[in-house]
Amino acid sequence: MNEADVKQLIISIVKPLVADSDAVSIETQRDAHFLNFNLSVAPADVGRVIGKHGRVAQAIRTIVYSVHLNDSARVRLNIVDQ
Repeated sequence: MNEADVKQLIISIVKPLVADSDAVSIETQRDAHFLNFNLSVAPADVGRVIGKHGRVAQAIRTIVYSVHLNDSARVRLNIVDQ
């Protein structure tokens, strides 16, 4: 998979969970070991994406972290609270 595929995967998982699907955005940032996907949603939807005790966020991360990119970078998903 490449970076665009992972981004589309995250969007397809998150959009059905939120009330304001137009506010979903992802920025990518690469560092030495990780390809960081910074997920932003509307402030009212942050709780829906995180879930009780972080269970929804952990489930999303489990799916995303299982993806192997074409290069050696590992994937990391950050939920940005605005």
